[in-house]
Amino acid sequence: MQVTSLFHISFKTQKPKASVRFYKEVLGMEEAPRPPFDFPGFWLKLNTSQGEVPLHLYTDDVALNDDGSIPEGTGVIDHLAFSAHGFQETRDRCARLGVEYRERSVPSLSLVQLFLYDPNGIQIELNFNANSEEPLPEINPANTPGVGSTWFTPQMVAQWGQD
Repeated sequence: MQVTSLFHISFKTQKPKASVRFYKEVLGMEEAPRPPFDFPGFWLKLNTSQGEVPLHLYTDDVALNDDGSIPEGTGVIDHLAFSAHGFQETRDRCARLGVEYRERSVPSLSLVQLFLYDPNGIQIELNFNANSEEPLPEINPANTPGVGSTWFTPQMVAQWGQD
């Protein structure tokens, strides 16, 4: 597997209008097209000389913590997303190393995704262009994560040791 670039950063908000306005007016971002997900949110982008910097916002119920509370501060960061190649190789490596993962395909885009956690509990999303993958990825719907849900446990990353 090869990670090729930052794909996006996602965070949760119960203040979607204020957040969109802030990122547009203060940081110069603009709204971007969003696939027809079955949960509410917004996509924004900042155009730079190195390309687009995407920001994805989740809203409403999917933006709550698992206990129903509203996240604040850096707790609103849901995940970091990277572009990658080698979907099957990555899935096999995760299985071999005992790394739990979830998988999903994105509606109306040729993207397949793997979700996993680092030793700090940061969710990582890996995005693969399904049309460039050999063999063509097959997603297990029983292993699809709930949007905005946390499935991290410290036991999941125990094999990496403690400092």
